[in-house]
Amino acid sequence: MTAVQEGPGQQQRQVRALVGLLAATALVYPLLLCAVRLTFAQLLAVDLGGTLLWLTAGAVCSVAAVAALRWGVDRPVRSPWLLTGLLPPVAFEAWLLWPLLAG
Repeated sequence: MTAVQEGPGQQQRQVRALVGLLAATALVYPLLLCAVRLTFAQLLAVDLGGTLLWLTAGAVCSVAAVAALRWGVDRPVRSPWLLTGLLPPVAFEAWLLWPLLAG
């Protein structure tokens, strides 16, 4: 079996992909923390300020993780689909918080 010679462009793409994957993986734990804290803020003691804080932090971590993956595969980081993916969770949270906001 012969060794495959890789050019500098291929090596840079691999490094970029690995760095993007590492950055996205590093954001998983804060995202999990936000999900757990959001659950406690909504279910155990209804806390509107805490819910909005952890919802915002979770959305930021989620967008940052997807942006890191897109950067790693050399795609444009800004994408309408990146923010469109946040619409279903935002709609669900608005539905949960509507009684608190209206009353």
